[in-house]
Amino acid sequence: MTDIVNVETRSRMMSNIRSKNTSPELLIRKALHARGFRFRVHAKNLPGTPDLVLPKYKAAIFIHGCFWHGHRCRYFKPPQTRQEFWLEKIGKNQARDELQIAALRAQRWRVLTIWECAVRSMKKQRTPLLIDQIVYWLLQGSALAQIDETHLESACSQTVSVTTSKV
Repeated sequence: MTDIVNVETRSRMMSNIRSKNTSPELLIRKALHARGFRFRVHAKNLPGTPDLVLPKYKAAIFIHGCFWHGHRCRYFKPPQTRQEFWLEKIGKNQARDELQIAALRAQRWRVLTIWECAVRSMKKQRTPLLIDQIVYWLLQGSALAQIDETHLESACSQTVSVTTSKV
């Protein structure tokens, strides 16, 4: 299947995608701040430059786009054109993510990854639920966690739960 726009237009569109201060980031920052949490944004002195850093909780939070980081959810679909290029690029992003998380863990930081699909679900109808899960993670002390759309769906029918693992 061919692209519906020419190469120059596609290039311009792709270059406009931001890596910092994305709408999911801003949404989460605003909600956490409203709950009284204070944080640093894009701390360059930490591996991977986490999107949010809460030194009081020794916690680093990454907010990942499902496409760019290859999250296996309904929002990730490999492009039909130049598929080998894109899969290699996304694979390198995933490998880099693993190294950065390992480096943070080696420095005794707790790490949370929030996926774009969770933020999209939050926007639709579950506004406080995602923030409740983030707050729960911050306060309960697990070393490593991630929140995605499936966690939000299961949490709707249960108490707050987050996939965690002690490292």
